[in-house]
Amino acid sequence: MTDETRIAYDTVAEAYAELLHDHLDGSPWDRSMLTTLAELVGTAGPVGDLGCGPGRLTGHLAGLGLDVFGVDLSPGMIAVARRTHPGLRFEVGSLEVLDLEDGSLAGALAWYSLIHTPPARLPRVAAELARVLAPGGCLLTAFQVGDERRHITHAYGHDVSIEAFRLRPEHVTEWLTDAGLVLEAQLVRQPQPPHEKTPQAYLLAKKPG
Repeated sequence: MTDETRIAYDTVAEAYAELLHDHLDGSPWDRSMLTTLAELVGTAGPVGDLGCGPGRLTGHLAGLGLDVFGVDLSPGMIAVARRTHPGLRFEVGSLEVLDLEDGSLAGALAWYSLIHTPPARLPRVAAELARVLAPGGCLLTAFQVGDERRHITHAYGHDVSIEAFRLRPEHVTEWLTDAGLVLEAQLVRQPQPPHEKTPQAYLLAKKPG
C-alpha cells in the first residue's frame, strides 16, 4: 500500500499543487489551527511538516515564523515543494520510519497524512510521531471523520489507485495517548461544500515534559 500511495501522489503532484495552492484562503478553521500550532511552538525548535505534499503548509508555517521543513513519501511532491519553496528543506521519507533523531522536533504537523495508512498500522505511526517530538513538543493532525475505507480511482484529473481511510477522533486520540502524548484540544467541524462531504477533525497533542 505504501508503493500504491507513492505512485498515486507522484501522478497527481503537479495538478494537486495547482488546485490547492490557495486553498487556505477559504479555510479559516485550517488557518486558525495552524496559527495555534505556530504560537504554541514559537522559537522552541524545528517543526516537521510530515506528509507535506507540495509544501503549501510548510511555506505557510514558515511565514508564521517557524523553523520548518517538510517530509513526504512522494518524490514527485517533494520535487514540486523544492521548486515552489527553494528556501526551505524537503526530504523524501515515510511517517512509519522517520529519519529523525529522538526528541528532535519542537512541533510536528500530520495534516491529512494519516489517511492512507491502514488503521491497524496507525499505532506504529503515532509512536513514531511521539518519538521525534521533544518534551513539551506539540503535534497537530487533521483528518476526515468516519469509519469508511475508500478505494479512489480518479483524483485531481488523473486515474489513480489508492486507499483512503476516514478516522474516528476517539481512535486517533487513543493511539496518540498510548504513544505517550496528551490530548490538548479537539475540534470537529462540519464539511465545507463543494469539496468536502464529511466532518473534518483536528487534534492537538503534546508530549509531557
